[in-house]
Amino acid sequence: MEVYKRTPTDKAPSDRFTGDAWWDVIYAGSEPSQARLNRVRFAPSARSDWHTHTLGQTLHIVSGVALIQSRGGEIVEAHPGDTIHTPPGEEHWHGAAPDTFMEHLALWEGTGDPRVPETDWGAKVTDEEYGGPRRSTRA
Repeated sequence: MEVYKRTPTDKAPSDRFTGDAWWDVIYAGSEPSQARLNRVRFAPSARSDWHTHTLGQTLHIVSGVALIQSRGGEIVEAHPGDTIHTPPGEEHWHGAAPDTFMEHLALWEGTGDPRVPETDWGAKVTDEEYGGPRRSTRA
């Protein structure tokens, strides 16, 4: 058994996020594991940029209201207890609703190949994209 010490909270970089967000690395596996687990907290209206994960990503909403959108799809409004999966290579973004903080757990895997990035970052999510129509998981 191995016990991992808590690492300091990091502010999410502005070249990958709009607004204020912070993360705590809970687990960053090393060979043979490539699992990654972060707790991410978003201020109201904060969001990631468009991005993909080589092996997909799973988000579990802990608190607040999350907004998640895949390229070309509708915005999904997710609530505490909801778990959302984006498959490998699917371009998406996620963040907080305009009126609440949001916290989620983000789980993804690395490839083990340094030539293949875990995450490929794209363009900023525009205010128009962020403000688009959405559907709630509570509907």
